Amino acid sequence: PAEAAPKPSEPREAPRQAESSDERMREIPADFSSLLLSLAAGAHSGLGLAPHPMSGKVEKNLVQAKYNIDLLAILEAKTQGNLTPEEAQLLQAILYDLRMRFVEA
Repeated sequence: PAEAAPKPSEPREAPRQAESSDERMREIPADFSSLLLSLAAGAHSGLGLAPHPMSGKVEKNLVQAKYNIDLLAILEAKTQGNLTPEEAQLLQAILYDLRMRFVEA
């Protein structure tokens, strides 16, 4: 038989509490792609395309955006010939997208 819905007088199961940031961070792999995406997120924030991680506000900071784009360009130069095809393609796509958005900003 199907279980009956809990009666108002019966205790309900406590809702799951939100995972802590430490628990969420354990789910993110520490790999090259994650590094690229982290730097890209910083550039997106600086371009005003995403909220700032600390303030939660969407604000343009082109100096921050350029810094993150430049870091990605350094990674591209320093890792040339040492990336998997997928990593190289991801890096090229991220840099192209961010550079185009920076010019438009």
